[in-house]
Amino acid sequence: MHGIQAIGVTLAALSGVGSAYQLALVHAIRRFFAQPAPQPAPQAAQAEPVTLLKPLYGAEPKLAVNLATFLAQDHDAPVQMVCGINTPEDSARSAVEWLVARHPRADIALNPGPRLPGANGKIGNLAAMMPLAKHDILILSDSDMVVQPDYLATVTAALAQPGVGLATCLYIGRGDAGAWSEIGAAMISFQQTPNMIFALAHGLAQPCMGSTIALRRETLDAIGGFEAFADVLADDHAMGAAVTAQGLKIAVPPILLDHAGDEATLAQLWRHFLRWAVTIRDLNPGGHVGSVVTQPLPLALLALPFAPAAGTIALCGAIATRFAVAFAIRRTARRKAAPLWCIAAGDVLGFAIFCVSLIARKIDWRGASLTMTENGRIRHAPEREIRAKAGPAPQQ
Repeated sequence: MHGIQAIGVTLAALSGVGSAYQLALVHAIRRFFAQPAPQPAPQAAQAEPVTLLKPLYGAEPKLAVNLATFLAQDHDAPVQMVCGINTPEDSARSAVEWLVARHPRADIALNPGPRLPGANGKIGNLAAMMPLAKHDILILSDSDMVVQPDYLATVTAALAQPGVGLATCLYIGRGDAGAWSEIGAAMISFQQTPNMIFALAHGLAQPCMGSTIALRRETLDAIGGFEAFADVLADDHAMGAAVTAQGLKIAVPPILLDHAGDEATLAQLWRHFLRWAVTIRDLNPGGHVGSVVTQPLPLALLALPFAPAAGTIALCGAIATRFAVAFAIRRTARRKAAPLWCIAAGDVLGFAIFCVSLIARKIDWRGASLTMTENGRIRHAPEREIRAKAGPAPQQ
């Protein structure tokens, strides 16, 4: 019995460490967003033309409306949007056609495919889109991102800072497909993003996120173009590393975008977050394993059967500090972010995904089965198998 109780006390103690870390997250959130948004350097005070690159795959919930937020910008310079799909039959095409019809004066181009070869479908799509890009400043972002009207002004100002070669953005979740997507939104808003803010606030990382990758055409050419990342899973991280290898910095302005989650089922949510977890594991194995101590709620729940008293104390501390993080994010974002009831469900599910990610070698990415190889590279099933999984175009 003594040995069993010791296990519970140990788990409760680890949970206590995790709760202390949650309080550190609250401080980091306040510290990071207290800094002023970047302003253009005097020599770059005039707004510059921008090409937005939007690689698409399938008809996501509210896709057309989400894309439209990138056109409703307070930016006094030409803005071009280039959308790309893998095949002319891709169901995302109807969203682009809706966008063109609703915004007849906007400069919108569509590349109907095919994408260029490579295991990373998004990168193959981007590479095929590049001949349509008109402007020197390129801003690529995932199809499920939603932005505010000051987005372009803030991102281009960050990119204009001396020594900056790339600008990227943090984001919170917004579940658009029901309860499972709302749980995913909580996992992003109250787990992933606060951890990233902590790393940024303490100089522990120079992240590059698919939410936004803004860079100049000459910088993209210098790192080998999109083709250089055709078989890399964490293409955003790899692009950031390639830019910093050029002696340039990555800027992260103090704004939060919205990630419009579309996971309608547990299976979809599991596959999505497992892919992220495996990516992080391959980028930083030691840090990924050590991150177990940043999850106080699951650790406290595990402690309860072995040491009820210590586990109960740990659980109360975990609940209080996890809600403190959630309120800090909501206060910073000035919007809901994710339902509070999803915090516990997201924490438990995130812990299960963390455990599986330690041994997983295969992941699913938009219907394609990918196998991890060496140095973060991937290989996938034949192209005909991927195309066969694309369903008919849902109604927009």
